[in-house]
Amino acid sequence: MTATELNLEDINTVLDTYDPPCVVDWAAKEFGDELVMSSSFGAESAVLIHLATQVAPRIRIIMVDTGYLFPETHQFMESLRRRFDLNVWVYRTRNDPIRYLEIAGETDPRLRMNVERCCNVNKNEPFDRAIKELQPRAWLRGIRRSQGNTRAERRIVEWSDRNDCYAISPLLAWDDQEIQAYMKQHDLPYHPLYESGYKSIGCNPLSCTRPVLPGEDPRAGRWSGSGKTECGLHLEVSSGSHI
Repeated sequence: MTATELNLEDINTVLDTYDPPCVVDWAAKEFGDELVMSSSFGAESAVLIHLATQVAPRIRIIMVDTGYLFPETHQFMESLRRRFDLNVWVYRTRNDPIRYLEIAGETDPRLRMNVERCCNVNKNEPFDRAIKELQPRAWLRGIRRSQGNTRAERRIVEWSDRNDCYAISPLLAWDDQEIQAYMKQHDLPYHPLYESGYKSIGCNPLSCTRPVLPGEDPRAGRWSGSGKTECGLHLEVSSGSHI
């Protein structure tokens, strides 16, 4: 695939002065139908979905079904799909979820040692497959700097070496208060588990997601106790220009 040549330093200098709706509008004009977005249909996912569909109503939304999602996540996706007439593309793990846990020896949460491998084969592989099949030039994602140290240095537009496309993060500079204000302004719903303390919502079994305790990092409930804080989708990027 041949990428559009962008000077990312200059682009980011400009986009750092934009608010999220303007970033999304820029992305839609720059990449047109070759822009996709990802959504976990997690805690505050309605924000980016609302922003994106205001300017690109039929944008392809990649949703990865690892086989271990909460039932509430599927319900939430369906409710947003109906409300906004979403164009959701669900990509599923190639593994049988129960059989995978048995083979990997992951049936006892006290003995979980291979969370990295589980993410790689059940989450990252389906997403990489989606990008390969859909072949976008750019991908909208919902990460924010305030969500943790691994995201603090991200730029609004980066080149993803892993996926051979631009990764664009319109919400990067927004804090919790700005997210909440936008949701209230547009009457957007939170994930059903949000009010139960789940501030970042991933997979259900084997303590991959737990409620966040007062004072904890918003992503502290993910892979708790493993030292892992990212599935890997948002880590392999280069901030330099790409031709």
